[in-house]
Amino acid sequence: MKQAGPIAVFDSGYGGLTVLDKIRHHLPQYDYIYLGDNARTPYGTRSFEVVYEYTLEAVKKLFDMGAHLVILACNTASAKALRNIQQKDLPLIDPERRVLGVIRPSIEMVDQLSKSKHVGVLGTVGTVQSESYPIEINKLFPEVVVTQEACPMWVPLVENNEFKKEGADYFVDQHIKRILTKDSLIDTLILGCTHYPLLMDKIRKHLPDAINVVEQGDIVGESLKDYLMRHPEMEKKCSKGGTVHFYTTEQTKKFKQTAGIFFEGELNVEHVVL
Repeated sequence: MKQAGPIAVFDSGYGGLTVLDKIRHHLPQYDYIYLGDNARTPYGTRSFEVVYEYTLEAVKKLFDMGAHLVILACNTASAKALRNIQQKDLPLIDPERRVLGVIRPSIEMVDQLSKSKHVGVLGTVGTVQSESYPIEINKLFPEVVVTQEACPMWVPLVENNEFKKEGADYFVDQHIKRILTKDSLIDTLILGCTHYPLLMDKIRKHLPDAINVVEQGDIVGESLKDYLMRHPEMEKKCSKGGTVHFYTTEQTKKFKQTAGIFFEGELNVEHVVL
């Protein structure tokens, strides 16, 4: 058997750190590496072809670092690149390695939570334009009505550490009102971007109490735990030392400054080139 390696978490920027944090909470015994393609972020405004190219480069790099399992903790990469990588590239690179995304686990919660079967998705422009959430939800639950709303200012608010300030309320309230105006029967909202959990206090403030909110971090953590239980052959390939190392395509100093918004604890960061 090949040598065990860390579980890899990839994001185009910093939001995936919220997912890594929750995964480590559920599965603290494993080793992890996090790669942020911070020099080329955001992915949300880029074409399908470019996002696929960039994501594949990152996946190959993480495989080279010893990972057997890569989590795309990026909704845009999950929407625009995951299927191609799973179906076309993995059989050629190494059919025993795996790449998983964040969209499917979030969608599987919809049927449990929504009583009205009217679901809203808040996401980046790229994720909304990809139509990945409506397509995947309707594959599993064809009776569910899906309404989307792009929130282009939410990521900059988080990354510029403005998300706790009063000015953020305007942009949060604006998009919540818009999506509920589009469909007043929505009873469940999916936060389709890994930055958005940091806005949870504001979201809850402007959202009716009866509406459920699906936050990806915990769901992905629980889903990964279940996946490893169901796939012992992969679980054996994941090393267990409780360590975490960070890699960025940007300057390490800049990464540390911004990553501190998303992730508590010591950051051992190295620069990499994709």
